[in-house]
Amino acid sequence: MAQQLCTFLINGICFGIDVQHVQEVIRPQVMTRVPLAPADICGLINLRGQIITVIDLQLRLDMGESAMRSTIHYGDEAQGFNIIVCSDHEVASLLVDQVGDVLEFTQNTFQPPPTTLKGKMRQMLAGAYPLAEGFLLVLDTEKILDTLNQ
Repeated sequence: MAQQLCTFLINGICFGIDVQHVQEVIRPQVMTRVPLAPADICGLINLRGQIITVIDLQLRLDMGESAMRSTIHYGDEAQGFNIIVCSDHEVASLLVDQVGDVLEFTQNTFQPPPTTLKGKMRQMLAGAYPLAEGFLLVLDTEKILDTLNQ
């Protein structure tokens, strides 16, 4: 059985998310800041009348301060790309550096998260697929969006 993943880069690291959870990929949008929001919440965007929370995925995964974060101008165009994801009637936007292709992998090459990873990133990873150079780290959409409800 094959799994299709929408691939993207954060801080030069290749990640993927199941295409079944991806609603669409959009260019940067004008964002509205949310006072007192957690650090990994960039703000809100209006997508065709639907208000969507924008998550800075680099901060959510504890990968340090996002370089894009300093270039976000509220009321102006933001940097990066927004991957609109949905899960259990929850819709959010994941802010990433670059978006790649949709790749298909066979399940027999899927591996559990590397034991060397610690903290939030390990908790939010479903596993990894080997690539010609390195790995594609597969994120668990449910776990990423679940933290919105805490």
